[in-house]
Amino acid sequence: MDELIIIGKKAKQASAQLAHMNSEQKNRVLLKVAGLLEKHTNTILKANAVDLEQGKEMGLKGAIVERLTLSGEKIAGVAEGLREIVQLDDPIGEIEEMKKRPNGLLIGKKRVPLGVVGVIYESRPNVTADVAGLCIKTGNVCVLRGGKEAFRSNRAIVKIFHKAIEECGLDPNMVQLVQDTTRESAVAMMKLNEYIDILIPRGGAGLIQTVVQNSTVPVIETGVGNCHIYVDKAADLEKAVAIVYNAKTHRPGVCNAAESLLVHKDVAEAVLPSIGKSLAKGGVEIRGDKATCALIPGAVPAREEDWATEYLDLIISSKVVSSVEEAVDHINKYGSMHSESIVTENYSHAQYFLDRVDAAAVYVNASTRFTDGFEFGYGAEIGISTQKLHARGPMGLKELTTNKYVIYGSGQIR
Repeated sequence: MDELIIIGKKAKQASAQLAHMNSEQKNRVLLKVAGLLEKHTNTILKANAVDLEQGKEMGLKGAIVERLTLSGEKIAGVAEGLREIVQLDDPIGEIEEMKKRPNGLLIGKKRVPLGVVGVIYESRPNVTADVAGLCIKTGNVCVLRGGKEAFRSNRAIVKIFHKAIEECGLDPNMVQLVQDTTRESAVAMMKLNEYIDILIPRGGAGLIQTVVQNSTVPVIETGVGNCHIYVDKAADLEKAVAIVYNAKTHRPGVCNAAESLLVHKDVAEAVLPSIGKSLAKGGVEIRGDKATCALIPGAVPAREEDWATEYLDLIISSKVVSSVEEAVDHINKYGSMHSESIVTENYSHAQYFLDRVDAAAVYVNASTRFTDGFEFGYGAEIGISTQKLHARGPMGLKELTTNKYVIYGSGQIR
């Protein structure tokens, strides 16, 4: 597509400038953006209101609408996230592992930007600011391709980035928004190897798998979250009820919300009725095995596919298990390697769970809702990687960099 080629060329040109900006310059841009976001909150909210109105006309509902919706509080949170990024150490230029070889060569690793980062995402306009902020701090140009449902909101936020960048006397093409929101633009972006160095999809399972299976640009896979809470036989049952309720109901439409509940048989009778009552107050539908349905009035029988489903809604699957080993086996079979939690007061059970569960984030006695760049102290995140190469878990500043070797010699030849 012509638009993508033009964007790609501008991105490469801007990359040459951004990659060599110092920390002070990058921080000045981010602070200016944060102030302008707060100053122009009403403009962003007006654009978002149009997106919401048209989205509802398109039939959007539930979690998608929740993700699409901005508020003054959310925008203030985005601005605060940018200010937190400013306070973090700039990883670019950092030298690691400097060592001297027997031949006198001094060899080290230097942290450098990835280059041009492409992001294809759905619904969440706050992602626009998070990604752009992290990319600026790490010297990466970003090419953003949001969904049509959030186009006006995304455009309003990108205009603020452009204004801030230009006021700092820099090239606004370091942050670019693809105007074409058709499927064709996404497909074209997946093939833009000449201009895009890495591609990150953020959205539902369908979007992520489409990008992973079709992109010729290297991909970092993010985000599908079939997250579990396992209530062990040694659990503090009050903690268990609170953790399950928070993990399921706090924001059911996000990838770190709990979708599955596992309970040890020795405490099922004592805790499942309480969990059932708690979740019922939150409007949660429980899809359970026979043991769950016998203990929770209103629970409906689960089907095999429920164990592997990311609902992104007020629905949770529930199963009674006989041991921590069975719980771990179930999680590793049906989970998405995102975030998993055990509720227990038994150290050995906790360590077994931590060691054996294959996931990006594994918790003991805490809600899975903490798997988040801001909560982990990164200021924001570009996504939560569920793969094992390059990056895993919430991707902050260092995950948006790569290394190059720097070698100092004094005339050595081989």
